Formats: sequence, structure tokens, C-alpha cells
Amino acid sequence: MKRIVYLSFYFKPDLCAGSFRNSPLAIELAKQTLDKNVILDVYTTLPNRYSTFDVDAQEYEEVDNLRIHRIALPAHKSGMLDQVIAFWHFYNSVWKLNQSKNADLVFASSSRLFTAYLGYKLAKKCKAPLYLDIRDIFVDTMNDVFKSKLVKILIVPLLKIIEARTFNYAKHINLISGGFKEYFHRFKSPKYSYFSNGIDEEFISRNRSIESGEASNACKLIVYAGNIGEGQGLHRIIPQAAQLLGNEFKFLIIGDGGAKKQLQAEINNRGLINVILNNPVSRDELQSYYDKSDFLFLHLNDYPAFRKVLPSKIFELATFNKPIIAGVSGFSAEFIKNEVSHSFVFDPCDAIQLAEYLKNSKSKSIIDRHEFVDKFRRSKINKVMAESMVNYL
Repeated sequence: MKRIVYLSFYFKPDLCAGSFRNSPLAIELAKQTLDKNVILDVYTTLPNRYSTFDVDAQEYEEVDNLRIHRIALPAHKSGMLDQVIAFWHFYNSVWKLNQSKNADLVFASSSRLFTAYLGYKLAKKCKAPLYLDIRDIFVDTMNDVFKSKLVKILIVPLLKIIEARTFNYAKHINLISGGFKEYFHRFKSPKYSYFSNGIDEEFISRNRSIESGEASNACKLIVYAGNIGEGQGLHRIIPQAAQLLGNEFKFLIIGDGGAKKQLQAEINNRGLINVILNNPVSRDELQSYYDKSDFLFLHLNDYPAFRKVLPSKIFELATFNKPIIAGVSGFSAEFIKNEVSHSFVFDPCDAIQLAEYLKNSKSKSIIDRHEFVDKFRRSKINKVMAESMVNYL
């Protein structure tokens, strides 16, 4: 009996990109290995992405050869120290559960490096191949987002050592964005692939993508759903744009995160009544909000590290028959311009550029993104990616 260890800090029913990517990928991998005498052990956490979204999940599930181990974490509110404590608890728990077990392949999907590092430690202990799925360049992000000299002098160099050990040990690294390619040239040992995020079937089955692009709201509704953190920089764009646009436009922000209080403070300071903040909702409920919108919104803060990324939210939004407005740069800006019709890309944090576009936007348009949807179905991407993982058994 062979055994695959699958590491993902987030998994269904949690609400975040890591969960949406890894839940169906693990199911596809289990399916492909069902008749190969393989056990797939997924180690993840009980839902914890947002303190304002509470959903029940089993600590242990078993379906055929798929076994899901969900680890309970201390309560946290997305602060940096909270996240460090939560991950340390996850790391120790997974290590203890695998201390006396062997593995024939270790897979880790990681955005913050340390899930990848845990994969490296387990793979090294078991003398097993390590397959990494990298969703963000954590060292780059830390260097840009945190201005503290302590971070830059002490923490970033330490992270670079951890990064080098982890990535140089890996047999295979999948980069979720082609924008990461140049950064990873320094790590010569692994084989590389570029399986991106994709579109989930629940969005494909519901949406037609061919009708009029805007709803008939008297006040034009712009909807954002997702994390509200420093990385998204909503506090640097939405209050400013809302003030310029006035009450002919309304922003609906659905989500939670470390910068939500900062966003709320900016809204309050400006006395805005055309920005509404809602807590996270289920994906079914979220789709109804998208349906009622006139525009769908995406934004990343103005940091060099974010010029390399490819946000998973693009794939979700592009299934709806709505214009997409995106404050992004670099690789993601080029991707949207080349792949997503009826989209407008503006410079991150440029409220004037955003407001001018919205004021001059046309009221009606026909939107058909069937080619995009077919090209980026998550099921197609997962099938090929799982096949590449099985090759290392």
C-alpha cells in the first residue's frame, strides 16, 4: 500500500482560494489513484479563514482512498501574530500525526511558504519525492508589505534560507502564475509546471455569459467579494473612488480580513453612504450578489511583488455576464487584457482613473466568455495536474 501526504492549510468548506483550489484537486488525485493501491491522506484545518464565517466540518472524513484530517486551530482574527500561532499549531499537529508514518509522495500547496516547508520536512524524513504547488512568493510579499527594519534585517534573510532549502529539495514545483517564472530561475533542481487556478463547475453550470452586461439598478452597483487585507489595498481605492463618484454608484464589499477596520475607518472619516460592508457569505449566496451587480471589482495593492501574481478571483468573476474592473499590474494585467473580454484594467490605487472609467462606461453590452470558460475549467486543469503528481509515485 502506497501513501500520499497532501498538505493544504485551507480546505472545503472554508472560503478562500486555497480551499477552492485544493478541495477538487485532492478529489481528482484520489480518483486517479483509487485502483493503484494508494491512500491519500489530506492534512488541513477546520474552517478558520474568517472569524465572521462559521461553518461546521468534520475533523475526520474517509471516502474510498481519500482521508481528510482537519486540525482545530486557536481562534484568530487574521492578524499576523494570530496567523503565526495558528500555523505553528498546524505544523506541530501534522508532524506528530506523521512521526511514525512513512510516505511515498508528499504534496504541499502553499502561499505562505511554511506549508511548503512542512512538506519539505516530511518528505526529507520519509525520503520521499516532494511536489510543491506555489500560490504566492511569500518572501517577496513580506519584503514589500512590511516596512519594519526588523522584518527586513532579521526575518526576510531567515525566510530566504527556508525558501532555498525547501525549493531546492523539491522534485517538482508548480507555479500558479507565469509571473513567478523569473523569480524561480535561481532554483535549478526541480522540474517546473504552470497549472493555473481555474473555474469551478458550480459557476459554470449556473452562468450563461451571453446576456446584457449590466443590471438595471438605478444606482450602479459595483461588487467586490474576498479577502480585505493589506494585499488587496481596498482602503486605498474604494473610499477615494466612492467619494469621486457620488451616489450614482454604490460599492458592495463582501468579506473580511486584517485591513477591514482600516477600510471602515476610511469610509467613516469621509462620511460615505455609498459603500456597504458585508461579512463573508456562502458561494451560493455570493452568486446572487454577482447576478445583481453592474460591475465586478478586483484590486491588488501597489506593491512590486503583486506584479507577478495571478489572482484566482479572475477565474470566478469571468464566468458572469458582467464587466470586470481590475486595479492590477504586471502579469495579471496582461492576462486580463489578453484573456478576459469586457474588462477594464487600471493602475492599482488610482481612484481618479477608476472613477473616470465608470462615469464614461456604456450602459449595455453583449458579453460572451465561453472560450475563456472552456479553456480554464478547473476540472480540466486538475486532471492534468493530478496525472503529473501520480508520475512521482
